[in-house]
Amino acid sequence: MTPHPRARTTRSKFRPRPAVVTAAAGALALVLASCSGSGDSGDVVELRFSWWGSDERHANLREAIEVFEADNPDIRVSPDYTDWDAYWDRLATGTAAGDAPDVIMQDEAYLREYADRGALADLGTLEGLDLSALDPLVSESGVVDGAVYGAPSGVNAAAMLADPQAFEEAGVDMPDDTTWTWDDYVDISIEISEATDGEIVGTQGLTNENGFHVFARQHGENLYDEDGALAFSTDTLVDWFEITERLMEGGGQPDSSLTVEIAAGGPDLSVLSTNTGATAHFWSNQLGVISQASGRDIELLRFPGESENERTGTYFKPAMYYSVFAGSDHPEEAARFVDFMLNSDEAGSIVLADLGLAANTDVRENVMDELSEAEARGADFLADIEDEIVDGNPPPPVGSGEIFDINRRAYQEFTFGNLTSREAAEQFVDQLQTAVGSGS
Repeated sequence: MTPHPRARTTRSKFRPRPAVVTAAAGALALVLASCSGSGDSGDVVELRFSWWGSDERHANLREAIEVFEADNPDIRVSPDYTDWDAYWDRLATGTAAGDAPDVIMQDEAYLREYADRGALADLGTLEGLDLSALDPLVSESGVVDGAVYGAPSGVNAAAMLADPQAFEEAGVDMPDDTTWTWDDYVDISIEISEATDGEIVGTQGLTNENGFHVFARQHGENLYDEDGALAFSTDTLVDWFEITERLMEGGGQPDSSLTVEIAAGGPDLSVLSTNTGATAHFWSNQLGVISQASGRDIELLRFPGESENERTGTYFKPAMYYSVFAGSDHPEEAARFVDFMLNSDEAGSIVLADLGLAANTDVRENVMDELSEAEARGADFLADIEDEIVDGNPPPPVGSGEIFDINRRAYQEFTFGNLTSREAAEQFVDQLQTAVGSGS
């Protein structure tokens, strides 16, 4: 495989990212939602728009709503937002009652489930919504059985984040991310831990299924196929768990208890954010919050193993989707709002990269100079790897959202020594097959 240039690393100050939404903000959202409804007020159509995320996201989207309403005085958009866990409980309840928001922020893990329920409108049939400028690498990711149920807000990619200062303190060279292998990753992680007597761990560890997804793709497999069946082998998952086994045996990552604790803490408690580790894998659009927390210039690297096999595994992931409730009383007005969020430079300038780097390639180009330093480096990284990406992924099947908990259980049992790598892989496969109702 021909090596590709490294991501550029310009350095300047960047904007801080606030923490996850507070309970007070969530309570306010509940009040707003209960008061808004989806009815008309005179000649003004009222829409509800739901999303999850941080305080900064809430502020940005409310600002975007204000701009939209100024240009569309016949529409009022009521915000309905909360944190990730509460969001899905609320959406499920509202959908079951036929009272879902008109415009819904969706995640790929749940898109097919809501589509199969008949809860989402086919965006391709709604007047006033132009999807032609969306990045072709993600534009079809929201298509289920020939209908467009989700329009991607933006794109990001799984990446290895690295702290050059930690490498320097350990006296270890930064890897060449165009050629490094999984063996290199293990060896470098152990070397850093040993060189610093454990004060700096080499890596946070491979704690979630997103990393395995890249690994499986590198081996010509995938999490799921077009029919929703599992598309990876148990042997490949065993190989994945064995990387962690080598890291733990060599001290390249924290011990079992600390690994679980750090993983549960999210980006703010990562080994990079706390200056206690050299690498960790996250999504590219999380570079800003981790750089801010660490106070350092964290760099984005390709995953190990991208040049090791016949194909790469990295892919562009839709950060999230805009969907329209099939039961909305105002689908055309909802489509007009989604069109604004996707295709307006004004919305792009407000949201920037918080919902991923803009899926509309024209908007992406037009707001590039407005991105923060970390966001700009994320954009450079995505541009550098774009030609290396082989393909995208089909929408995950119904039940795939359970993969988060399935992976967490298997990983924890494995790292605490209660399961071997093969037993953990078999448990993972068995539980995921049951969740999605398919066989591999």
